[in-house]
Order: sequence, then C-alpha cells, then structure tokens
Amino acid sequence: MRHETRNRILALGLAVALIATRPDTALASDGECGSPDAPCTLEGGEYYVALPEAPDDPPAVIWLHGYGLSGKAMIQNAAYVDPFIRRGYAVIMPSGQPGIIAKDLDWGVADGYDWARDDVAFLSAVRTDAVERFGIDPSRILIAGFSRGGSMVWDLAYHAPELASGFAAAAGAFWEPMTTECDAPVHLFHIHGFKDRMVPFEGRQLTWEGVDFHQGNVMKGLDVWRRENACLGSAENSFGDDGSMQKDWMDCEAGSIRLKVTKSGHGVPEGWRDAVLDWFEALP
Repeated sequence: MRHETRNRILALGLAVALIATRPDTALASDGECGSPDAPCTLEGGEYYVALPEAPDDPPAVIWLHGYGLSGKAMIQNAAYVDPFIRRGYAVIMPSGQPGIIAKDLDWGVADGYDWARDDVAFLSAVRTDAVERFGIDPSRILIAGFSRGGSMVWDLAYHAPELASGFAAAAGAFWEPMTTECDAPVHLFHIHGFKDRMVPFEGRQLTWEGVDFHQGNVMKGLDVWRRENACLGSAENSFGDDGSMQKDWMDCEAGSIRLKVTKSGHGVPEGWRDAVLDWFEALP
C-alpha cells in the first residue's frame, strides 16, 4: 500500500514472500512458461502458473498480489497456492507494475492518478493467454486478490465483469474518486478485518511522500454493487464462531454480494480461500 512508509511495506512483503514454497510438481511443467524461472510474458508484463495434476480444462483462480510483492513471489507461496491446487484449480499469478511514487510493484487502480500500464487490459490479456496456453475452462474463472490486489479485483469487476464468473477481494475495495455505475452485475465476495488500520473499513484520506490519496469506504462501495445488482433490500445476517459477521444480499435481480467482517486486522484469514471456493462453486 502507498499509505505507509516504504520500509514498513517492504518488511511486510518480505515476511509474506518467505513463507514455505510450492512443491515443484505443482508448477508449470518443464518446457512451458509459468514457473518462477520462466514466466509467461506479454506486452507490458508477466504471469506465473501452478497447475493441478489431474483435471483437463481446470477451473482457475487469477490471484492479484498485495503492494510490493510479485507474481513470482506469490507462485512460490504455499499458503496462497495450496488451498486452490488441492481443490483442482489452476492458479495464475500476474505481476503488478512499478508504482507511481516508489517503484515497488503495485496495481493501476482507479485512485485519481495516471498509470503507465492499463491493468484492466493487461489482466484481460493474461486471462486470454492462460486459457489458450493451459487449457483453462473460461466459464470457471475466479479473480481474487488482497489489499491493493483486492482493490484491483473491484476495478476489474467494474470495468470488465465478463472476465470472471466471480470476484473475491480481501482488505481492498474502491479508492476515491469512487465510481457510481458499473458495466454489469457481478458475484462479489468481500472480506475485511474490523481492526484493519492499513485499509480501514470506513476508508481514510492519507498523504504518502507528499501525494494525497483517499481509500474508499467499503460500505459506500458495496452500495454501488447493490444498485448495480438491484438488491437494495436487507441482507441475510449470520455470525461465525470466531466472532465474524456475514451479510448476504440474496434478493438481487442479478449477481450476488457477500460481505464478511472479521475481528482481525489487515490480512487474509486462515481458511478464507476454501470458503471462497465453496461460495464460488455454489454460484448459479
């Protein structure tokens, strides 16, 4: 994220990247691109792939990393990849682009500033290339991400809802100036920590290295989707044993919305990936 000091961000990114690596057997096989040593390259960027061993035409998760990380670091991160591979999903890990202020990798979200790379177009190209190259089932693609990657998930759902059957974001939503109209209804699962101070649920204004930014209020952003999906009625409420709260808008004319708020801070809760896949596989 751009809103903390660079040293703190890099320390957080290093801590995540040093988690145990994926077994080699799950990475793209010899002779194919997609492994940590042989990324698949497209105009403007690259992506990495881990494949399940058994199924042909597998479903896939396109995972968008947080600020300061990379597709290469994430494809070697067992905590992120294993839960998807075990369920028979291919995992596609694109890399972001150099940030506006620091040069650590980031995503070109709609935050009021111009970006060198159009990340909606780039990620669309990643999806097309991966489907053709690895035989991904285009009807079973989930786009998910964390923090700034989560914000990019929201922007993709806004600009290019046709890219995936479902969108799932953790700890990242719209930034200001916030959009008010989207291209189509979507299925969206958003999770956020109540104690998140890096990306507060209520949003915040901040200045980082002399540049002003405004993180959006998550509920204000969800109202955009509630209007787009035509589900402005009350949500169905439930509570987890861990103290989490969940709201499901089930009366949408199209699409659906799930919001889960946990008692944690800025992070991806344990078990969230399986919960997202359960949700995704139950979609109409």
